[in-house]
Amino acid sequence: MTVEELKIVYEDNHIIAVNKPSGMLVQGDKTGDETLGDVVKQYIKAKYNKAGEVFLGVVHRIDRPVSGVVLYARTTKALQRLNEMFKSREIQKTYWAIVQNRPAQEEGLLVNWLKKNEAKNMSSVYKEGTTGALKCELEYKMIGESENYFLLEINPHTGRHHQIRVQLSNMGSPIKGDLKYGSKRSNRDGSICLHARGVQFIHPVKKEPIVITAPVPEDNLWKAFEEMVR
Repeated sequence: MTVEELKIVYEDNHIIAVNKPSGMLVQGDKTGDETLGDVVKQYIKAKYNKAGEVFLGVVHRIDRPVSGVVLYARTTKALQRLNEMFKSREIQKTYWAIVQNRPAQEEGLLVNWLKKNEAKNMSSVYKEGTTGALKCELEYKMIGESENYFLLEINPHTGRHHQIRVQLSNMGSPIKGDLKYGSKRSNRDGSICLHARGVQFIHPVKKEPIVITAPVPEDNLWKAFEEMVR
């Protein structure tokens, strides 16, 4: 990705938020592939004519095949405060997911206990009390439907590994394109139809309400759903 292709959805002296395309890493891993953070640093360096190393704090991550809002801190003060806000759930995250099967109920609260398999990089649902299994919660609501697919709006209460993907699959509504968690077919571009639609929080420095929304990917199905729920 080039700096010109970067999609900034919010920016000030303390925070920068980017609409991440699917397929890009938020943070470096063993692949050594370029990360979104690398490109954001290049952007800041060029725009503000920064000398030396650019500070950019990673506040949270979304999975590589997922698109949507990623929030970064531009100062150590903002990073510390945003980290505290994420831990205390003062930052509300909203996701959109396109799923294959209609949920049994159109809205609800999902509570499961998840355990991560490091070797397979997967999480699975276990019984409460299982050693190493962590409680996770999310609220969902069906907000759109097409002939073959359903659009869910999701508000996670916790931030476990692959949580939304696992919980939706466990209730019988796997995310379109997510072969790892039960989708019948992959998407052509390798993405899964999970999009970090937005975040809401009180600015860590200015103390003003901030609402950030990320447009959906340039895909006919996504665009049709976005138009439907306007």
